[in-house]
Amino acid sequence: MSIKKKLGMGIATAVLGVGLIGGGTFAYFSDQAEATGNFAAGTLDLSANPTTVIDVENIKPGDTMLRSFDLVNGGSLDIATINLETDYTVTDVDGNNVEDLGQYIRVNFLINADKLDAPIYSTTLADLKNMSPDVIEGNIFTSWLAEKGGNLAAGTKDTLYVQYEFVETGADQNEFQGDSLELTWTFEGKQGAGVAK
Repeated sequence: MSIKKKLGMGIATAVLGVGLIGGGTFAYFSDQAEATGNFAAGTLDLSANPTTVIDVENIKPGDTMLRSFDLVNGGSLDIATINLETDYTVTDVDGNNVEDLGQYIRVNFLINADKLDAPIYSTTLADLKNMSPDVIEGNIFTSWLAEKGGNLAAGTKDTLYVQYEFVETGADQNEFQGDSLELTWTFEGKQGAGVAK
């Protein structure tokens, strides 16, 4: 064997020996820990009870109708605002209407009994089409007995009272005889701002 080969074998053996010795000096204890997380989104579940808030026949100018209904939060999150959207369809049986019957069906008041507030006070269905009042806003002047603020807490309900009136003008309103108005109120509940948890 040549000197180069012997020298190469010696260096290789030395490197291997140092590697084995050095490998032993890097032994250590070890352990592991595992952490998990879970994120579950809450729910908004708003409903009206009953779903038909008014169903009345044979009304005439001057009649008033008082009704109540509940807005129920069946979800797991508080509802911060509930905006009311109004829409309606008028059926003109004789085809002789010059005016909109919705201009003569007035909401004299809509009171939230739980918040001691009146988000709607004396306006017609025609005018309500251009509004979207928050029906749980709450009045800053409510008494200490009232439920405070503008939240509908999870698992609770607010009772609302509404009075409708077929407005009597003192003039001829014969064009509305036999007509009907189908009202749709859509309550849109929205969550509040996020919080630290």
